[in-house]
Amino acid sequence: MGKQLDRRKSRNSRQHGDAEIIEFKGSKFQKDRVLPPIKALNPTQAQYLAALKSSQQVVVLGPAGTGKTWIAATHAADLFRAGRIEKIILTRPNVPCGRSLGFFPGSLQEKFAPWAVPIVDAIKERIGDAAFDIALKRGNIEMAPFEVMRGRSWKNAFILLDEAQNTTVSEIKTFLTRVGENCVSVVNGDVNQSDIHQASGLRKMIDLIRAHGLPVPVVEFEIDDIVRSGVCAMWVRAFEGEGAAF
Repeated sequence: MGKQLDRRKSRNSRQHGDAEIIEFKGSKFQKDRVLPPIKALNPTQAQYLAALKSSQQVVVLGPAGTGKTWIAATHAADLFRAGRIEKIILTRPNVPCGRSLGFFPGSLQEKFAPWAVPIVDAIKERIGDAAFDIALKRGNIEMAPFEVMRGRSWKNAFILLDEAQNTTVSEIKTFLTRVGENCVSVVNGDVNQSDIHQASGLRKMIDLIRAHGLPVPVVEFEIDDIVRSGVCAMWVRAFEGEGAAF
């Protein structure tokens, strides 16, 4: 992922209990805090983790509860903490999965924030609330709505597009052509759960990968890969018409 970014001690050396605090890209971490590695809970998660470590871009598909978003966000946080990327970019199409709650006040970032809650929670678990807030304030973690994406270019970043099934073909093209040097990008979604009434950009991307043999791994989770809970798996099966397979 390119050369490791420099770490340095905070100018104001201080202690957090018995743990020395270091400052990295404006975010403070406990130096002796040991994070457990991400552990695959099934063979498909192992395939996903291997793809993240070996490929610059990964497409991951499948039903809710399989860990698609959590693994991507957690891996991004670990890369940021290790200094292998400078930024984490989070984006998703601004399409609600049900009835809209209406107008959200505030800036574009504030309007977008409610949709990013699952991703943000996963990142905070790895780097801590305070470090997340500092990184967000300094622009090292950015929520990028599609409304302001055109004309952007990202480098030295981990880029996560969540709920990609709700992108249009034009939107997925815009996203894919923003990716610059030294980036890892994950396109995450479920082609069976599109909430738009036109061609899905995610489906178009998959068709292009397969038609042209592009070197982009496509990891596909199935219902049997659901790890969230037995209740989650039960209802996914029921809605998929597989009730007899409980």
